[in-house]
Amino acid sequence: MTTTAFDEHQRSQWAGRATAYQSSFAALCAHPAAALLDAADVKAGGRVLDAGTGTGTVAALAHARGAHVVAVDAEPSMVALTRRRVPAADVHQAALPRLPFPDHSFDAAVANFVINHVGDPAAAMGELQRVVRPGGRIAVTIWPYPPPPAQRLWTTIFDAAGVERPTDLPRLAPDKDFPRTCVGLSTLLRQAGLTGVGCDTIAWTHRTDPESWWNGPANGIGAPGLVMQRQDTRTIARIREQYDQHTGTYRDDDGRLALPTAALLAAAAVS
Repeated sequence: MTTTAFDEHQRSQWAGRATAYQSSFAALCAHPAAALLDAADVKAGGRVLDAGTGTGTVAALAHARGAHVVAVDAEPSMVALTRRRVPAADVHQAALPRLPFPDHSFDAAVANFVINHVGDPAAAMGELQRVVRPGGRIAVTIWPYPPPPAQRLWTTIFDAAGVERPTDLPRLAPDKDFPRTCVGLSTLLRQAGLTGVGCDTIAWTHRTDPESWWNGPANGIGAPGLVMQRQDTRTIARIREQYDQHTGTYRDDDGRLALPTAALLAAAAVS
């Protein structure tokens, strides 16, 4: 299992950005956390792996359920923040598809919006399968494609501002990619040897402060952040103008944004 150019680019994108992520898009990614743990049958006394923990949202919730939590992330700033946030968890710097644990180490494994950040999704699922005991469960979330309105809004804003997209960003090799649909995600789990695969779409309205939604990409977070990092000051000003205009549709009476979004949640058992 080798580290791909896509993996290396993801490492550089997230380097040192734990605080920026926590104050912007972490709340968006937190919404499916409880359903993710339910799908993996995480409960008191169980040993659970939170792969790609980020700032520890899922790890903290699993610990609150009484589970014994082991969390990993590739980014040191995420590891440090999670250790502070969930001191009872065993937190390591590590990344899919190579984890520093023996076979069958866990009763369950979860990966919240992580499979979309690895260069070999099939190998990542195989590694999760390896470290979970027979009869244990694995649950993962990803963003769907076509993207829901919350994520699509950034495309609308960039188009209105006349922003040219970078053409040199690493992408998944065609033979590593998979359709970002329930069928595509379910197939990925089945190909890893998992059984009883199920997939659901979780839809919700993400409510957030307009400055928080701006500050994520402005600080290099997510795919919009990759675009923003390549722009000059004048272009950033145009983007901000279009941002203020196009987010107006989604503003509540209190000035906060109400952004419709959705995620795919798939879960299965280890045979």
